[in-house]
Amino acid sequence: MAGNFRKSCTDQGSVMADTPAFEVISAHKCFEGTVGFYRHASTSTASPMRFSVFVPPQGRSGRVPVLYYLAGLTCTEETFMIKAGAQRVAAELGMMLVAPDTSPRGLNLPGESDSWDFGVGAGFYVDATQEPWSKHYRMYTYVTQELRTLVEAQFPADPARTGIFGHSMGGHGALVLGLRNPQIYKSISAFAPISAPKQVPWGQKAFSGYLGPDTGGPDKGQWSAYDATEIMLGLKDAARRPHILVDQGLADQFLEKQLPQHVFEAAAQKVGYPLTLRRHEGYDHGYYFMSTFMEDHLRHHSKILTGHAK
Repeated sequence: MAGNFRKSCTDQGSVMADTPAFEVISAHKCFEGTVGFYRHASTSTASPMRFSVFVPPQGRSGRVPVLYYLAGLTCTEETFMIKAGAQRVAAELGMMLVAPDTSPRGLNLPGESDSWDFGVGAGFYVDATQEPWSKHYRMYTYVTQELRTLVEAQFPADPARTGIFGHSMGGHGALVLGLRNPQIYKSISAFAPISAPKQVPWGQKAFSGYLGPDTGGPDKGQWSAYDATEIMLGLKDAARRPHILVDQGLADQFLEKQLPQHVFEAAAQKVGYPLTLRRHEGYDHGYYFMSTFMEDHLRHHSKILTGHAK
């Protein structure tokens, strides 16, 4: 699928010879489209990185809307494609899905595998500033710049119709990347996001390790640049931003300690941001919860990116 698109674009002169290269790990036909798993040498992380892409059947004839999914702690580029059940609706809507890995791997940095919520599988979508993480743990730049450039060059992704969503740590990433880069991401949603990381143990641990102490100051320190609630409170054009959809299960085992969605909700209300936060009785933190409401999220993004409700 990717190779065919690259050839057709090259024939039209729209892909340069120096477009980013990648290796195909595997490819699988799925709902008349293709799910592919890929590896490439990343300059952002100075390491090999993996990602997955679902190209819908509509991608054979032209560029389609693209939705980036950021996964949560311990997940990989495979988790979403295998567990979320998104491809059927994405094929119907003509929407490409892209899922990167959650951190660099195989670096053997001291302490990178000591805990499940920091280091490997837990990049938190920040650009680390502290050693030894700062050379490699640059997931913010990787997702917003390098991976996006590769996908737009090698797959039929429409840069003007790009959205982002995610789960837990990835929900944090989707909110932060989306709110900070409205010129890139035209639609945003999240499942059980870490929406106020400065106030919870997961965020405090990650930010301390990757970014150092929260020193405050005029810009409130580096931590605020990666805290969706803080970013929300600083928006001057909140009322004009695209609608955000957030779903939260009320039987989520992390809800009370790690996921104070009411804090993010209050920030959105204060600045007039159009937010729908839905709370669901009986649902926990996992992919059974996410797969239940996945169709809602895909249609939310499709409506914004295409201008048509489907």
